[in-house]
Amino acid sequence: MSSDNNESVSGRLGTFAGVFTPSVLTILGIILFLRLGYVVGAAGLGKSLMIISVANLISVLTSFSLAAIATNMKVGGGGDYYLISRTLGIEFGGAIGIVLFLAQSVSIAFYCIGFGEALTAILGLAGHVTVQLIAGAALLFLFLLAWIGADLATKFQYVVMAFLTLALLSFYIGGIRQWDTGLFMENWVAREGSPSFWILFALFFPAVTGFTQGVSMSGDLEDPGKSLPKGTFAAVFLSILVYFSVAVLFAGSTTLKTLAGDYGAMKQISLYGWLINAGVIAATLSSAMASFLGAPRILQSLASDKIFPFLVPFAKGHGPSGNPRRGVLLSFGIAVAIVFIGQLDLIAGVVSMFFLISYGLLNYATYFEASAESPSFRPRFRWYNKKTSLVGALICLGVMLAIDFKTGIAAVAILFAVFQYLKQVSAPARWADSRRSYHLKLVRDNLIRAQKDHEHPRDWRPYVLVLSNDEEHMKQLLDFSSMIEGKSGITTAVRIVQARGYRAVKFKAEAEKDLARILSEKESSAFSLVLSSEYTANALSVLCQSFGLGPVKANTVLLSWNEQYGKSDDPVGFDNYRDMVRPAVQSGCNIILWDHKEMPQIAEGYDKNRTIDVWWKDDDTSRLMILLAYLITRDDHWKDAKIRLLAYYLDRDNAQIMQMLFDTLSEFRIQAEPKIILGINEEVFFKTSGQTDLVFIPVSLKKDDALMFGELPVDQLLPGLKTVAMVMATQKIDLDSSPEDGRAGELALLFDELKHAEKRVEMAKKIALQAAKSATDFIKDAHEIEINDPNLLTHLKEKIALQEKTEEANKKVLKEQAKLNAISQRAKEEGLFVDNEVP
Repeated sequence: MSSDNNESVSGRLGTFAGVFTPSVLTILGIILFLRLGYVVGAAGLGKSLMIISVANLISVLTSFSLAAIATNMKVGGGGDYYLISRTLGIEFGGAIGIVLFLAQSVSIAFYCIGFGEALTAILGLAGHVTVQLIAGAALLFLFLLAWIGADLATKFQYVVMAFLTLALLSFYIGGIRQWDTGLFMENWVAREGSPSFWILFALFFPAVTGFTQGVSMSGDLEDPGKSLPKGTFAAVFLSILVYFSVAVLFAGSTTLKTLAGDYGAMKQISLYGWLINAGVIAATLSSAMASFLGAPRILQSLASDKIFPFLVPFAKGHGPSGNPRRGVLLSFGIAVAIVFIGQLDLIAGVVSMFFLISYGLLNYATYFEASAESPSFRPRFRWYNKKTSLVGALICLGVMLAIDFKTGIAAVAILFAVFQYLKQVSAPARWADSRRSYHLKLVRDNLIRAQKDHEHPRDWRPYVLVLSNDEEHMKQLLDFSSMIEGKSGITTAVRIVQARGYRAVKFKAEAEKDLARILSEKESSAFSLVLSSEYTANALSVLCQSFGLGPVKANTVLLSWNEQYGKSDDPVGFDNYRDMVRPAVQSGCNIILWDHKEMPQIAEGYDKNRTIDVWWKDDDTSRLMILLAYLITRDDHWKDAKIRLLAYYLDRDNAQIMQMLFDTLSEFRIQAEPKIILGINEEVFFKTSGQTDLVFIPVSLKKDDALMFGELPVDQLLPGLKTVAMVMATQKIDLDSSPEDGRAGELALLFDELKHAEKRVEMAKKIALQAAKSATDFIKDAHEIEINDPNLLTHLKEKIALQEKTEEANKKVLKEQAKLNAISQRAKEEGLFVDNEVP
């Protein structure tokens, strides 16, 4: 093991060499030496400090996110790409991986051009071509270092660090010696006609992007979880001090005009100008070297994950350390192309946009991970709050759009396009990300909210238990269930293993594996469940009563009429479909028995001439059937199917009754063609529905276990039909309920009744108080009446009447209070919370 400050024997990097040094050398680079003076000169010190503050706010917030997510998982190679892909998934990971690789590759050229400009000025040369030639030569030198590997490049960093330190010391001494307080105050505000805040921000922002260079080397770190937070924060806070202090010294030692007109102003202020030249050369080369090391490793990690098939060759590494030479070669080619463009300021804007996207996604990935509230989110970094990550992501997005709205929208659109492409074509992910945890968090939150809301008939949707122990029947039942879901319900495929003891455990494991395979082959959205029980009927009864979570409970059981049930020695066989129907009905679940002998016709392509018949008896079963028929028409293959409502319970056929059926369908808001069938028998039945693609019929199970359609045995009807769904409803189905109906409406009426009772009690109390006051006043006046007063008898009668009135009023109060107490008790029992507790 190595210490934090040294390379280990095996070549693994510690905090100082692997994170702090490449990060700080990239941050304190070309912008510091060649562009910060211009920013101060063009913007004034006040606005410059704002630019530095906003830029570093992004780096600080992103560092917090990085520290949290890096200490919550074992970080592999690929840096930002690895962290984002393992959190947001393969689509976001692939999109940001490409962006990060391009950003790092472009940065190589950006720093090499800066080196070319600096060396051209030092040598007193001129010309755009000269800058490009020098940049190209530097690029070739760095390519050779990167080709050899990270070890030699890491040692090169220490030489650069020494020159950078000496250059800054020389500048600080020179700036302090030339300090002028009056000039400092004068330089606080910019001159007229200076560039806008966001133009200057885009020019400066690449200065703070280097803090992720250490992250890009995550695969070469001895302890990424420890080194990434420590090294990144140290580099960020040191760079903040340097940039603020350098900007202040610029403003206190040189005029804004000089700063804006001379990119080499730092050299003029420094005690030894040649040290600034050495610092510029060292900083630009080291920054380019860091990007040359980071970009290929991002590409290598992206290729290793096999997200883009055409990138797979770049996963190959060379030597014991797995140096990504193919990625180095590709980064070199991109950098060469960018060098030919040669415009440093133009490239700075492009690099800013790329890095802002990556930082925004890194912040969002951390916020996403924390928002999932997963028990596995336990970062060792304690000073973290998910709100900081959200703020960081929003700031990155806002700054992108503020710098260049059109370019920002285009960048987001490109990222979204890559995301959508990967969503359609990517292979299954090779790792677990945080999306499932986030979805489970949403399930929990939404179930809790749904539980608090009152159930209403309008909320009904099919939660279907599909029961079958035969593979082919299960597949066909799943097809039918997916149709009656109507894109709103939930299906669970169930197998009941009839066994006990050790055999039950074995058979259950085999059944679970087999059922999972079936669902995978069908690409079904259904869930799977396998139960083991010695008695199938008991298992089904318990299943129907207990299946679900909170307000989502099973309400429909789908069985196959055609299934050949298991033999007596079959450990996973049902006994008889009737044995399945009874416990399901007794448990309150609707039943659908499906005769699917012509299922291939249903599963095949689109046919707009299909017909669905619903035999109508105007009861709950009928309403369930017409609703299921409607839900089937939501399926793409059945969207133009015609529904016929066949009313067979009527004794006559006339315009008035037909209008009643039309009105019923209108209230249900279901398009169907009503038809009255008189005198139902087998001949009429076959003539009406014999050629119909799908028939819904209501059935009942008689005491002798005969399944009947009215007075007709189902066994005699099915051979003459194509595909039949036999339905029994055990729940109330209300298709025309208004929002005021249901539980909410009942509680509203109870609430109103409670309030009226409270008012009656208050009114009775007022009357009782008035009666008592009248009686009291009369008694006071009665003391003045003498015994021989001729009106004495009248007064006595009035006193008795007042006393009776008072007693009656008090009785009224007690009566109304009793009523209120009774209503209050009902309200409590119904879960209606009352503000004013009744004593």
